[in-house]
Amino acid sequence: MKLFYRVLNHLLVGIVVVLTGWAIGFYWAIVDEINDEVDDSLEDYTELIIIRSLAGEELPAHDNGSNNQYFIKEVSESYVRSHERIRYQDTMVYISEKGETEPARILTTVFQNKQGQHYEVTVYTPTIEKKDLRESIFQLLVCLLVLLLITILLINIWVFHWSMRPFYVLLDWLDKFRLGQKNVPLHNPTNTTEFKKLNQAVQRYAKHSEEVFEQQKQFIGNASHEIQTPLAVCQNRLEMLMEDEQLTEYQLDEVVKTYQTLEYVSKLNKSLLLLSRIDNHQYSEVKDICLNELLHRYLDDYQEVYAYRNITVRIEEKEKMMVRMDEVLATILITNLLKNAFVHNVENGSIQVIIDCNHIRFCNTGIDRPLDEKQIFERFYQGNKKEGSTGLGLAIVAAICRQNQLQVSYRFENGLHCFLCRS
Repeated sequence: MKLFYRVLNHLLVGIVVVLTGWAIGFYWAIVDEINDEVDDSLEDYTELIIIRSLAGEELPAHDNGSNNQYFIKEVSESYVRSHERIRYQDTMVYISEKGETEPARILTTVFQNKQGQHYEVTVYTPTIEKKDLRESIFQLLVCLLVLLLITILLINIWVFHWSMRPFYVLLDWLDKFRLGQKNVPLHNPTNTTEFKKLNQAVQRYAKHSEEVFEQQKQFIGNASHEIQTPLAVCQNRLEMLMEDEQLTEYQLDEVVKTYQTLEYVSKLNKSLLLLSRIDNHQYSEVKDICLNELLHRYLDDYQEVYAYRNITVRIEEKEKMMVRMDEVLATILITNLLKNAFVHNVENGSIQVIIDCNHIRFCNTGIDRPLDEKQIFERFYQGNKKEGSTGLGLAIVAAICRQNQLQVSYRFENGLHCFLCRS
C-alpha cells in the first residue's frame, strides 16, 4: 500500500472517531442544558406551590389543559425515609383534552407542614421530545460530519501532496536510477531540512554505488584475465606432457585427471564471470531477437555432439517468439536450456521443444523423479550430478530471465522434466 493511502486511512479513522465522539458529547451537552433549564422552571413552580400550600393560600389549578400540572398527596414518615426527597425523571403524560401523550419532565419532592404532616408534590412541566431531538441532531450532525470530513480530507490531501512532493521526486529519480548507465542528475529543490538531508544522503550513496560498481567490473575483468591465462598455460603444458611417450600408464592417467580438473576450473571461472556480468547489467545492447531462429541455429551442433546417445528431438513451432534483449544473452539462454536437456537426458531419450508467441518450453526425459522446484535455479544445485557440470547453467538462465523481465519455471509432468520460459 502506498504511503499516501496508508496515512489517509489512518487519518480517516482518526477523524471519524474524534468527530463521532464529539457528536455524542454535543448531543448530551444539549440535553443536559435543556434539562437544567427545565429543572430550574420545575423548582420555581414547585417552590410556589409549597409556599402557597403552607401559607393556606389558594393553589393554582391542578390541570391547565396541557402537560403543565401538579399533584399533592399525603405520605407517611416511613415512605419519606425510603425515598429520596427530590427526584427528577422524564416521562410521557396523557393529555385528555388533546387525546395524546406528550413528553414531560417531572420533579417529585416531599415537604412538611406545621402539624408535622408529610406531603409529596409531583410537578409536570413540558419538555422536548428526546427522540425527535436525537433524530434532528443526528441528521444535522451527519451532514456536518460528512461536510467536515470531506473538507478535512481535501485539505490534508492537498497539504500532503504539496509537502511530500520532494519525497516523490526523489522516489521517481531512484526508480529510474540504473548502475552502469548514464543517469540524469537529481534536481529536487526544497526548503525542508529533512528532505535536503535525504537528497544529500541518496546522492552520496548513489555516487558511492557507482564507484563500487565500476571497481567491481574492473576487478572481475582483471581477475578473469589473470586466472584464465595461467589456467590456459597449465592446460597447454599438460597437453604437451600427455604426448610424452616416456610416461607410464599410471602417470598418464594422473595427468589426464589433472587436465580435467583444470578444464573444470576454467569452465567454472568463465561461468561465474558470466553470472557477474549479467548481474551487473553489462549486456545492455538490446534488440529484437527471434528465439526460433536461435534454436534452429544451435540445435544441429548439440545433435551432432550427443548423437551417440540416440536422443530424438521434436520441435513444435506454433508461432514465433520475439524478445527484446541482448543477442549474447539470448544465445546463452537458448544454448544453456538445450545443453541442459541433452546433458541430463538418458540413452534413447527424447527432447520436446514447444514455441509459442509468448513462451518456449523444453521437456526432456531423465531421472524418473522430480527435482526440487525451489532450488533448481540456485547456483551449484545439481539434482542429478553429471561429470564436468558446474551446476551454474540453470542459475545463468534464471539470471538472464530476471534481467529481461522473463519468467522461468520447472515442472515434472508425465515423466518429463519441463522448463518453461515465458515473456
